[in-house]
Amino acid sequence: PSIQSAEHALINLENKWSDKYPLAVKPWKNNWIHISTFFKYPDEIRKLIYTTNSVEALHRQFRKLTKNRSLFPTDDALLKILYLASQEITKKWTNPIHNWALVIYQLTIMFEGMFNL
Repeated sequence: PSIQSAEHALINLENKWSDKYPLAVKPWKNNWIHISTFFKYPDEIRKLIYTTNSVEALHRQFRKLTKNRSLFPTDDALLKILYLASQEITKKWTNPIHNWALVIYQLTIMFEGMFNL
């Protein structure tokens, strides 16, 4: 919920697991300056950022489409197939984003001039 609690959790993670899994803990410690920028956003935007089910579902559909084709004649051929697949996949997206009005309002304030509503 806050950067202070996240820093505390990072210290606990390091104390508990750094001896057994140093390579798993090290990236969190080394990249904390970048990871912690996540906390400058309000809760609703953070939830939108860390909710990746839609992205993972899209990647799964792309993998399913390309796994049997190991070779494409050109990069453009692959891009065209992925583009057409994305057009079909997005037709099935019917669930609205929770609190979208609040999220878009907060984004327009944080990134003034980037949105035309």
